[in-house]
Amino acid sequence: MSEVRRRIDAAWLQEGPVRDLLVALDHAGEEARVVGGAVRNAMFGQTPGEIDIATTAVPGTVIERARAAGFKAVPTGIDHGTVTVIVDGTPFEVTTLRSDIETYGRKAKVAFGRDWKTDAERRDFTMNALSVDRTGEVFDYVGGLADIDARRVRFIGDPARRIAEDFLRILRFFRFHATYGFGPPDPAGLAACVAAREGLGQLSRERIRMELLKLLRAAHATPTLAVMTEAGLLEAVLGGVPLLASFENTCKVEAMAGHEGDPVRRLGALAVSVAEDADRLWQRLRLTNSEHERLTSIGEGWSQIAPAHGEAAGRELIYRIGPDRFVDRVLVAWARSAAGAADTDWAAFAALPARWTAPKFPLHSKDFTKRGIEKGPRLGTALAAAEEAWIAAGFPADKTALAAIADAATAATTGAQS
Repeated sequence: MSEVRRRIDAAWLQEGPVRDLLVALDHAGEEARVVGGAVRNAMFGQTPGEIDIATTAVPGTVIERARAAGFKAVPTGIDHGTVTVIVDGTPFEVTTLRSDIETYGRKAKVAFGRDWKTDAERRDFTMNALSVDRTGEVFDYVGGLADIDARRVRFIGDPARRIAEDFLRILRFFRFHATYGFGPPDPAGLAACVAAREGLGQLSRERIRMELLKLLRAAHATPTLAVMTEAGLLEAVLGGVPLLASFENTCKVEAMAGHEGDPVRRLGALAVSVAEDADRLWQRLRLTNSEHERLTSIGEGWSQIAPAHGEAAGRELIYRIGPDRFVDRVLVAWARSAAGAADTDWAAFAALPARWTAPKFPLHSKDFTKRGIEKGPRLGTALAAAEEAWIAAGFPADKTALAAIADAATAATTGAQS
């Protein structure tokens, strides 16, 4: 394929740490360029994100030139040609051009080289194989620019071979399509993913979790998840039947309520009907404890919440579970209700945490010890009873109401123990 070139005129490339690092490496017979995602994002008009550098210089030369320029250089992946260079507090991974001699899943035996085309051809998707030099000239050896123009995610070379090198590329194919693609996925890539789906079982649960959560955040996640479901891939990942309508509606009500798409909430909408579903996902995807607790909260409570229950009930729930989990439950319940995304009652209910902040329980141990309750189990019982009464009364703050609540809890506790 003939080489295609364009230009990038971006401040992050022409000034600051990136420019300084490229200048330090790019001379005396060696060349350095920005590669991968930063170039792709620039072509889509997005912020660069993480910026990686490739170079013809071997790691020892990279370290020498970086240190000569006053930068810190750490050989973080020296066997694979990677040196981390820190410029003005910003770390950059600098990797020597290479080619794969043998591959073992994620691992590969590599040889350093000087051929930019060969280095590009070992990457996953055409849009990820672009590079740009310090003048802003973009280099494309595999048709990435044409695929960006067409918003088409396409494997480099033989899709089956690319996938066999790392089966996570199955999920990455769909995640990139959901993020950058338009229309149906590339047929050859889709067919290769389906054919290799058993390979997903060889991946660590942590890697699957990370890729899935990124996919759920993507702008076109819904149609992509539908394709994955039809191909028999999504059920294999989730270990259960995906709830596509629930997911799609949750994305809509998130936008209507002014909330950014939250991948954990969206996972709950996609795969959690009851708390046991959260337990399954926790084990299957090795979710964090916090993620598991959020999904459990959704499973336990989405079916028990609605605007018809009233704002008093909503305030009580915010106090008990916190505003974030309240929003999780409300948005998923809204998405699964008969109401549409434009429903004003649901929208107002979802916005309750913005209008009301739960107060702290104002009574303390001393309020009961001065009423004659000694420290111990009875004190805890009195505090718990008083808190429940305070919640039921609508969270009063005036001293008279609080004194009455404390008196009643004291009386009930001492009466029960007499």
